[in-house]
Amino acid sequence: MRDRLLFILKSFTINIIKNLHRLKRLQQLIRSECTGTPSWLSRRLHVSERLLYLLVEQLRDFEALIDYDRSRQTYYYRELFDLEVDISVRVYNKDQMFELYRWSIIL
Repeated sequence: MRDRLLFILKSFTINIIKNLHRLKRLQQLIRSECTGTPSWLSRRLHVSERLLYLLVEQLRDFEALIDYDRSRQTYYYRELFDLEVDISVRVYNKDQMFELYRWSIIL
């Protein structure tokens, strides 16, 4: 059972980390105001345009004020935005606790 739990937790954690890496890269490009068009940006991030729009919406869910300027062809923040994420996966049983993963990121 422990091995199965570890497998599930690692798979779950890997998906979260992939998403956070994408958000971090998107955050950097938006902050520098050099994203290009959504089509170009999705290719740059190696994701579909649909996923790109979902990532932008995730940042907006964190109250990032993001707009798109068609004349400059870039996303930009209307106000300063930062996001810090800490992830720790721990398993507890009656005798011990062990940490599977610990990761911190400031987007």
